[in-house]
Amino acid sequence: MEIAAATQRSRDVLTEVGSAVIADEEFLETIMAGVVAGGHVLLEDVPGTGKTLTARSFAEALGLSFRRIQFTPDLLPSDITGSTVYDESTAGFTFQQGPIFANVVLADEINRAPPKTQAALLEAMGEGQVTVDRETYDLPDPFFVIATQNPVEQEGTFRLPEAQRDRFMFKTSVGYPDADGERTILDMRAERTASTPSASTVLDEQAVAGLKTAVESIEMEGALRDYIVSLARATREEKHVRVGVSPRGIQRAFEAARAMALLDGREYVVPDDIKRIAQPTFAHRLVLTTEASVEGVEASDIVARVLDRVEVPPT
Repeated sequence: MEIAAATQRSRDVLTEVGSAVIADEEFLETIMAGVVAGGHVLLEDVPGTGKTLTARSFAEALGLSFRRIQFTPDLLPSDITGSTVYDESTAGFTFQQGPIFANVVLADEINRAPPKTQAALLEAMGEGQVTVDRETYDLPDPFFVIATQNPVEQEGTFRLPEAQRDRFMFKTSVGYPDADGERTILDMRAERTASTPSASTVLDEQAVAGLKTAVESIEMEGALRDYIVSLARATREEKHVRVGVSPRGIQRAFEAARAMALLDGREYVVPDDIKRIAQPTFAHRLVLTTEASVEGVEASDIVARVLDRVEVPPT
């Protein structure tokens, strides 16, 4: 697929999702960039802001299969991946697929499940496969996880392990809509009989694959690649940071910046693309020191500081 066509198809998806979800355009573009770049997204927000609706609307607009997994403290890994069961008709064992076998998977309230269950997603997110009873099963392609977590309720929740957070390309939030947006939500509800809005299908699996192919042709010159590396390495030098951005994070930033360029209809990356993705790509990968918590320093503050002090290459 040509870049111009890929940009237009991506914009069609954003327009359709925007008709069902009242959210900031930058937020929707971040998720679309994850789809195009083949990266997973972690949403952290309070209940009722439209996280589930957003995930479902993207799946509908993209023409992809969708499954929602409600994470709870008693959820087992096999409840996600599936399990091997005895089939009396064949007198043998067969594999029953779990809900992870879908193109778009919503891992709702992922931090309510214990680390062992959260870890069931690691192989799926990293390799596009699951291993059950020493047998490996490929997941559908494309495969895209949107996970949510609630930052307010701490009781009964588990912190996501660093390895788990590092698997997400982006961490972002919906946020509250403005007053006009909340009024629009009421107006939309009054004009329909169903309680939940829906999006129409504008793409299919083949078109989504075309988007992922098109983004690979986006150019990023050497100076901008050096810029991403410098930003990541600078996070490791901050006094409030115990673990900085990983090499995987550098690669995800490269992919995310190219996706942003495609959404803007360009065949090349500019510094602003990298600046746009720095916060949602880097901040959740940082592990801060105890002093940072005492002094009220957030990961987003670190990323902002690094963006200020690392020189932007001329273009």
